[in-house]
Amino acid sequence: MQDRTDFISAIRAHDEAVEKAGLDIWLGAEPTFTDRSSEAAEWLYQAEGGEKSQRALGMLKWFCQEMKSPIILRTIGRQYSGEKLPRWNFGVYARRDNQAIWEGPPDPILGGTATNETILADFPKQLTACFVEQGWKCGCFQIDGKPNWRIVLRTDGAEPPTWEQDDRLFRASIHAGPIPEEGLSDSLAAEGNYLFIFETQEEGQTVPCLELPAFPNVLEFLKCLRLIGGVARESGLGSLIFKGFPPPVDASVAWTTFTPDPAVIEVNMAPAMDVGEFYHSVLGIYASAAEETLSPFRFYYNGDATDSGGGGQITFGGPSAELSPFFLKPWLLPNVVRYYNRHPALSYFFTPSCVGSSSQSPRPDERFKESLVEMNLALELMSHQPDATPDVIWGTMAPFLTDPSGNNHRCEINVEKLWNPYLTGRGCLGLVEFRAFRMARTPEMLTARSALFRAVLAMLAKSPDQTLLTDWGAELHDRFALPYYLKQDLAKVFEDLAANDFGLPDVLQKLLLDDSDRLMGELDLGACKLVVQRALEFWPLVGDVASQESGNSRLIDSSTSRIQMILRPTTDAVTDLSHWRVAYRNWNIPIRIETDEAGPLLIFAFKYRSFTPWRGLHPSLQAQAPVALSLLNTASQEAWTLTLHEWNPQSLPYEHLPEDWAESLLRRSERLVLEKSRFKPEFAPAEPPSVAMTPCCLDLRAYAL
Repeated sequence: MQDRTDFISAIRAHDEAVEKAGLDIWLGAEPTFTDRSSEAAEWLYQAEGGEKSQRALGMLKWFCQEMKSPIILRTIGRQYSGEKLPRWNFGVYARRDNQAIWEGPPDPILGGTATNETILADFPKQLTACFVEQGWKCGCFQIDGKPNWRIVLRTDGAEPPTWEQDDRLFRASIHAGPIPEEGLSDSLAAEGNYLFIFETQEEGQTVPCLELPAFPNVLEFLKCLRLIGGVARESGLGSLIFKGFPPPVDASVAWTTFTPDPAVIEVNMAPAMDVGEFYHSVLGIYASAAEETLSPFRFYYNGDATDSGGGGQITFGGPSAELSPFFLKPWLLPNVVRYYNRHPALSYFFTPSCVGSSSQSPRPDERFKESLVEMNLALELMSHQPDATPDVIWGTMAPFLTDPSGNNHRCEINVEKLWNPYLTGRGCLGLVEFRAFRMARTPEMLTARSALFRAVLAMLAKSPDQTLLTDWGAELHDRFALPYYLKQDLAKVFEDLAANDFGLPDVLQKLLLDDSDRLMGELDLGACKLVVQRALEFWPLVGDVASQESGNSRLIDSSTSRIQMILRPTTDAVTDLSHWRVAYRNWNIPIRIETDEAGPLLIFAFKYRSFTPWRGLHPSLQAQAPVALSLLNTASQEAWTLTLHEWNPQSLPYEHLPEDWAESLLRRSERLVLEKSRFKPEFAPAEPPSVAMTPCCLDLRAYAL
């Protein structure tokens, strides 16, 4: 297949360009998937429930198919305010050199079988004896006669504590209670005492479970796994579930997890050393989701398309924290902040529906006016520290890379795990996460995005940039709300990359510029074509940030929709479009005349209240749909009425959700009703009041004044 061949060649060329520049930029992502045919709570807004965990295990099973002897670990997931217990977290741990990592009995999802009671009772004792044969110090005891064995191990030659000496050896499973406020930690392991808890659980059969301690490094962890696997195999265990603390990771192993988030299953990819490796992993993840009939996108009944609901963040770093490109090139993060500020397309073109200061990924310059002044000063001070240390880089930039509540995690440039001393265990990893992404529809689209942003990092790593930040003012949420101007800005980024030896081949650019999910329809107006697209709208927060900070989501008023319309000639004979007029009732809609590589065009945009929210702003403002526009060609004296509906024009119920993208687009286009009308020379719409107009958009909500 030629397209696939061209795509592979394109990402190979990108990897070669980055390697030639002497850069080590690793990358990972967090693809999210939903059941787009389900309206159950766990696939609409809840994190857990129903069969979600079983389907995540199903994804994990399919993802492991091509791996050589991986090991499944069911570790502790995240816990948010209001949640009583940590969420489940299913992961696969494998060696990057494709050598076997586990040769013991498999997890039940990979074909593990039942084990009789005698073997279960003997296993803890045999494991203890094996540890002792290694020259390690080890103790073993049972609690209350139940199948609940405790093995405490030291590998440094010192004696481990006995159950009489340390009450912590009786602690409950870490899966049985909430994560402490100070974060998840293993105080016993921190002192060199590794506590293993051996129990059983029912999964259609009695299955042995071994809860693991927090190991300090990969080598020690792998050695323990090898010994445990040997004992489990020789003792006759038919299966074994591993639970407990997350495993240690370094550049020699890959750790990929499947976790719940509101409405989706989120996959936290093991970082890849280049885009080629990234693509291979992404292909497996998308395929495993498809096997479980899970989707990276969702349709609404009226045909509107959106992503899975969980976003699709991309993370960059190095093979280790010390080798992070953000530390080896101390000017890189400041350069990123400057470049993102100059190019709003990097913030907005790939974003989910919710965008702006109330979203999950606001720009730094969307916070407060005074922040821009202080951020300019911070960047200038950084430019005088060419050898800035990680703590200085993080301490300088982190206060500005937050949302309006001061949350580092909810920012388009997330430095929460760069060098954060306040995030226990995982804050100092040298990572920067870029969050302003809707979930990509295909593995190729996700890979193209990763190549783009990795190329931008490679370009910005060349040398320090001292450009002052741009104060966009109202233009940021006006001009750059329109997909047309975002594409023009993205083209400038492509030009910059090409000029710096990191240009992206056409096949990648085509994938990156594909925003067909925003298309509502294309209409024939004789010698011209009208293309209708959903534009971005910056939905406001209802209430204050502080009172909603602890929740999984925030209440916003999403009742305003913005529409972009572009009129283009369909023949080279038409070069003058100045005779076209567009009106809403008796208001003239301002039109901008532009020219791009395809020729002349007219562009106009408007926003309106598409529905009345149950709780939101402007309680006296009613829904304005359907919206009817008058389109006038004063040269040919032709006129049309275009009516934009939120539902099908007959107001009939849809029998089912759209089956595919073709049906989704059909329903969207059916909501655009174009009718030829009588041209009225005397019709002279008035200019709207200034409160309703910006340079790029007309606010129809002001018509209610």
